[in-house]
Order: sequence, then C-alpha cells, then structure tokens
Amino acid sequence: MTERAQPIETAADLRADMLRLREEFPALHQRVRGRPLVYLDNAATTHKPRVVLEAMTRFYAEDNSNIHRGVHALSVRATEAYEQARSTVARFLSAPSASEIVFLRGTTEAINLIAHGLAHCRLRPGDEVLITHMEHHSNIVPWQMACKQSGATLKVVPITDNGELEHGAVERMLTDRTRVVSVVHVSNSLGTVNPVREICALAHKVGAVAVVDGAQAVAHMAVDVQEIGCDAYAFSGHKLMGPTGVGALWARQELLAELPPYQGGGDMIEVVTFEKTTYAKAPAKFEAGTPNISGAVGLGAAVSFIEQVGLDRIHAYDTWLLERATEQMQAIPGLRLIGTAPGKAAILAFTLDTAHPHDIGTILDMEGVAIRTGHHCTQPVMVRMGVPATARASLSLYNTQEEIDTLCRAVNKVKEVFQ
Repeated sequence: MTERAQPIETAADLRADMLRLREEFPALHQRVRGRPLVYLDNAATTHKPRVVLEAMTRFYAEDNSNIHRGVHALSVRATEAYEQARSTVARFLSAPSASEIVFLRGTTEAINLIAHGLAHCRLRPGDEVLITHMEHHSNIVPWQMACKQSGATLKVVPITDNGELEHGAVERMLTDRTRVVSVVHVSNSLGTVNPVREICALAHKVGAVAVVDGAQAVAHMAVDVQEIGCDAYAFSGHKLMGPTGVGALWARQELLAELPPYQGGGDMIEVVTFEKTTYAKAPAKFEAGTPNISGAVGLGAAVSFIEQVGLDRIHAYDTWLLERATEQMQAIPGLRLIGTAPGKAAILAFTLDTAHPHDIGTILDMEGVAIRTGHHCTQPVMVRMGVPATARASLSLYNTQEEIDTLCRAVNKVKEVFQ
C-alpha cells in the first residue's frame, strides 16, 4: 500500500498558519499608547513563544540546581537539560559534534572569545585580519583589540551604494599575511545576505581562519556550518525567540583545542594546584563558573520551536512579507531605503527627507508601532551611506500584512506632521 502524497502548502495556507502562530506569543497581544502593538524591532530582539517561557519556568520550579557537580536528582536533571540544549543547538547548526558548541552570553562574547584567543595563539606583527564595512560593532571592536594586542593590521572590505560587498574585493584583499576573515552572515542594518560559503572558501585558500557572525541569520534561514565551511559561527538566543543573556559559538574541534581559555574559574579545569592548572577540554574549557542554565534550556526550546515551524517555511513567509513591505514603502514620497541588495533578509532601514529617524520612531510609537532608530551599532555603515541614522523595521514570522499597512500609515502621518 503506497502512502498518500501530502498536499502542497499554498501561499495562503502558509500565511494562515503564521497568523495562528501569533497566538503562541503572549507579548504581542497588548496595547501600546492605546493602540494594538505592532512589533517591528525583531533585529534587536524577538518575542518569546509560550514553549520557551514554560521551559524556563519549569526548570526553576522543578529542576533548579547547579550542573556538572552534584550527584543528587535535581543536579542530574539540570545537567541533562543543559546538555540536551547543547545537542539541540548542534543539530540546528548541523554541527559534527555537540562538544563543539560553547554556551556564552551571545554573539558578542563569542566573537570576543575567538578574537582574544587568536590574538594569543595565531596573530603576530604584520599579520592581517579582514572584516567588511557592514559589520556590527561586535565584529569590529574585538578585532581592533586583537590587532592592537598582537601587532596585526585590520583591513576592511568596501561595500557598494546598495549595501553589497564590492565585487571581487574579498579575493583581491586577501594576502599570504591574512590570518583571519570575519564576516557577518546577514547585516543587521542593511539586510544584506553575504555569500559566506564563497568567502570561507577564499579564506581557506590563504590559510586564514573563517569566522561568521550569524546573529541575524539563524531566525530566517537554515544554517549548516559544514556546508558553509567556516571555522567558527556565532549567534544569540534572543534574536531566535529565545532568552537574553545566552547564545552559542560553534567552532571546529581543532580550533577550540588550540585556543586558550577565555576566562578562569570553576568547571573549566582538570587539576588546580598553586603551582599549575590544567584545563578541561572544550566546551568546558570556555564555560567558567555557573552558566546561564535556564537560558540554555530556553534556547533549546526556542530552537525546537523554530525547527517545528520549519526554516524553509519561515524564509518563504519572510520573503513574501518583505516584498510587500518594500513595495509599499517605496511608494511613500521622500522615503529612501538604505540597503537594497538583491535577496536581502527581512530588514527595512529607511530615512525620510522631512524628519530625523528619532522623530520617526517617536511618532510611530504613538501609533503603537515599535521600530528601532539610530546607528544600530554599525556607525561605519551610516558614514558610508551618508546618513546620521536610520529608522529600521525588521520582520519576523509573527508579523502580518496588516501590520505593514499600519507601519506605512504611521510613516505617512510622520510626513504630515513635519510638512
């Protein structure tokens, strides 16, 4: 007996299912300034589904204990929950082993760990670190610090007016002195999706370590670190519908073994004497002290939620919503989109010819619309684009066409006020 083929999901079915998923996010069902909340600040942080909130509450209510140290029942359960979350993240990234997943506070700490470690064990005077002009400050400042410490030189790949890397610039700027290439997967201020697989391959041709900032990518597209071919990949839980204060670094086992510990303390050691300390193997080597156990549990629940929805479906919905939002916003006179690379992610940064971005954000807030304004921790991008700041609407799976309509009406109200 043959199995019946599953019906192909239509675009209308997908939109209807995403609308149903909104019910899983309690924070979305409130009024702000007397109006229904329209939350479009997802690149800064996403809201949390009930399964994440319940997982963290259940941990504190039933399993609260420290990990890796106790033999009593609660400690065993807490340890199992923590390590299960590590395995879940490894599966999510298609990592070869859960032992290559390090839990940290987020992308920022992960990149600092890598930069700090490579400054000690790889970088020397005259070496080069290559980043791009569209990086978040968390993928600029740690490398500046590493270069200052080691005597290496920081080089920056330029970007075009529409927010793409200049064609051929990465390959052209690589030399036999390049030791690190660190690049954002998806730009938080432009929405540009970088060709990270090709960039990592180019980095490896000159023997460089390839690092990818995946903070904005993981909630919108499937990430396979083996297919990308990077040496390290970092992301933050709160961009992925998980809790704040937790994130993950994946790095090749060989790289983790080479890097020195980032911090010292409990649970990252094998033997401590007053004369000498030997360190545990990764990932314990990089998880000194009591970690954010409940945060890791919540992150595991968020990843499982995303997997259940399906990243291919999320990407399809993001694309549909972004196309409609782009079309509507481009029709507003005096509005300029900042970042128009083809195939971009669900981020709409813009300016108005009659109002400062901070004024835009303030008036939109009065209409119940939450966006982000400012430089978005990418000051070099603002300088390159010739603007002091932008207003940024960033989309997630729980946003709707009706919310885009509300956004555009609110932007038109800004124009009315300042005209």
